[in-house]
Amino acid sequence: MSEYMKYLPQATGLLPKWLLFISVVSAFNSAQSYFGGLKLTRRVYEGNPAQVTELSARTFGTWTFLTALVRLYGAYHINNPVVYDITYATYIVAFMHFSSEWIIYKTAKFGKGLAGPLIVSTTTLVWMTLQKSYYLNQS
Repeated sequence: MSEYMKYLPQATGLLPKWLLFISVVSAFNSAQSYFGGLKLTRRVYEGNPAQVTELSARTFGTWTFLTALVRLYGAYHINNPVVYDITYATYIVAFMHFSSEWIIYKTAKFGKGLAGPLIVSTTTLVWMTLQKSYYLNQS
């Protein structure tokens, strides 16, 4: 098991490992958007599932994969202020997207499909806000 530990982010604390975990989950979500049909994507956008098309799912998958890459880089370079801020911004964009689809556009309903992205984005935003000086003062 210890031979695999060298591949984990080496920065102290749990936040870099969390960013890595969410990056991997996001990459799987992206693949699902391309190859898994529309079922899971429609679960997020239950307010108007007719608007979930193969094109919108692939676009969402592309956006999700891009954020996964940024978050992966953030996990391994958490002490770099620019990388930290860009990683943080991915969670702001995610929170704004999912919140606006729920509250403004009514394409999403609060349920198990929407709860995950909202919980992950808000928890990570709070965590990264509270830990910013810790990680950026280590470099």
